[in-house]
Amino acid sequence: MPSLEQRLLRAWYDKAAWLALLRPLSALYRCLAVRRRQAYLTGARAQWQPPVPLIVVGNITVGGTGKTPMVVWLVEHLRARGYRVGVVSRGYGARPPSYPWSVSATDDPAVCGDEPALLVRRCGVPVVIDPDRPAAARHLLATTDVNLIISDDGLQHYALGRTVELVMLDQQRGLGNARCLPEGPLREPAERLESVDLVVRNGAAGDAVDGFGMQLLPRALVNLVTGERVAAARWSGPRQVTAMAGIGNPQRFFRTLDDLAFDFDTRIFPDHAHYDASILSVLPTDRPVVMTEKDAVKCAPQAQENWWYLSVEAQLSEAFAAALYRLLPSPSDEIKQE
Repeated sequence: MPSLEQRLLRAWYDKAAWLALLRPLSALYRCLAVRRRQAYLTGARAQWQPPVPLIVVGNITVGGTGKTPMVVWLVEHLRARGYRVGVVSRGYGARPPSYPWSVSATDDPAVCGDEPALLVRRCGVPVVIDPDRPAAARHLLATTDVNLIISDDGLQHYALGRTVELVMLDQQRGLGNARCLPEGPLREPAERLESVDLVVRNGAAGDAVDGFGMQLLPRALVNLVTGERVAAARWSGPRQVTAMAGIGNPQRFFRTLDDLAFDFDTRIFPDHAHYDASILSVLPTDRPVVMTEKDAVKCAPQAQENWWYLSVEAQLSEAFAAALYRLLPSPSDEIKQE
C-alpha cells in the first residue's frame, strides 16, 4: 500500500481536485515563506556569507528532482577546472555522534545519511553534515583547503549565504498543481524561479528559455558484493529482475530500466528509508535485484550476490557549463578565508 507521502505526491502531480480544501493552509504557508526570505534579504535576520564561492543546489518542489547526480557532476567538473571542492549537507535522517560531522567513506549511512555517504564514496570529496549549514561550512573551511563549497539542498536555508542558486526541476512532473504546501508540492511560490541564477530541468532533451536540460545516462550495473561492473548496454544476465527504489521519484528509475529493456516487478520504499534484514527479506531470491546507487550504499551490509545497482551519469550542455563559470571567480583567484 502506498505511504501517505506517496499518496500526497501523486495527488499534487495529478492535480487532484480535493486538494483545494487545503487552500487556506497553503495561503498561510506561502505568506510565511515569502516573509521569511524577505527577512534575510533586508537584513532583519542574519545571514553568513562564506569567504569562498558557494553553490546551493536545491529545489522548490517536494519530491526527487535529481540533485545528487547534479552535485556529482559539479564536483567532477569543477575539480577538472582547478577548484578544490567541498560539500555541506543537512544529512537527512543522519545520527552522528556530534555536529558538525565530517563524513568518512567508512561511515554507516545511518550515521551520516545516504546522500553524503554516496558523495564521499563515489567522488572522494570532503563532506560535512549539520542541520546548521553555516556551522557545516565553517567546519569544512577550518578542516580542509577547499576554495569552493557546494550545498547539497538548502535553497530555503537562507542563514547560509550563496554565490550561485541552482534549482532542479523534474521535466515530466514540473510544478505539479503549482500550489504551495500542503495543497501542492511547492516549498516556495513559483515566482521564486525568476530570482535564481540557474534552472536545470532533469529529463529535458535540451536547453530552453525556461532552463537547461539534463539527462541521466545509465552507465553500468555494479554488483554490490563483488564490485563487478557491466556496461548497462552489455548486460547479459537475466532480463527478468526486481527493481527496488527508495528515492523521491522512483518512476524515473523505473523508466530507465524500461528503456534498457528489463522486465521487472517493483519494490518501492520511502525516500531515505532505513533498511535492515527484515525489511530486505521481502526481496525475491530467484532473480537479480536492481536498485539505485543511493539505495545501494544502505543495502551493502545485507547484500546478496545477485544484487546490483545502476550507476548513472548526468549529462549537461557546454552552454550550461559556460553559464555556471561566468557566475564564479576563477579558481586561481584565491580568497582569503576568515
